Amino acid sequence: MSDDKEHSMHETAILGGGCFWCLEAVFDLIDGVDEVVPGYCGGHVELPSYRDVCTGGTGHAEVVKIVFDPAKVSYRELLDVFFTIHDPTTVDRQGNDVGSQYRSVIFTTSEAQLHTALSTIEQLGEQRVFPKAIVTRVERAPRFWPAEPEHHDYYVNNSDQPYCQYVVAPKISKFRSRFGARRWPEGSR
Repeated sequence: MSDDKEHSMHETAILGGGCFWCLEAVFDLIDGVDEVVPGYCGGHVELPSYRDVCTGGTGHAEVVKIVFDPAKVSYRELLDVFFTIHDPTTVDRQGNDVGSQYRSVIFTTSEAQLHTALSTIEQLGEQRVFPKAIVTRVERAPRFWPAEPEHHDYYVNNSDQPYCQYVVAPKISKFRSRFGARRWPEGSR
């Protein structure tokens, strides 16, 4: 099978739920996810930098672009992980990370994703999964800007850093305890 045909069977999801280092570290573990790229989406500045986005003045959210095979993992399953590893009830905040760049947002890349995201939020609300209302925004995906190279595989390359130990690692543990069956076999990635 050619690379073009193989790539055409994949979908792209763009999710923002706080620091992109956390999201990348978790989604990179999922069977059926082929690529996770940290970056920026939803702002008004061309070619935003990490420094610019951290000021909160560009309007961008820190996000991950996830390329996945829907035959192995569904978009809904990715959303289930997303809603498990971050707090979708806080506006512009995840823990000590405060600012619009840390907002909870789903940037949809198709009509099907739009409907799935909205129905997932509605179902979670009806089931009262969270003690407060979900504030996650659902928007059609604007341009995605990849983050600088030093932000790619950040947890893998910096797992001994205090932020990684105290913020990223607990999210990975939460994912593993809830979704262990969705993980890649140890050492395969």
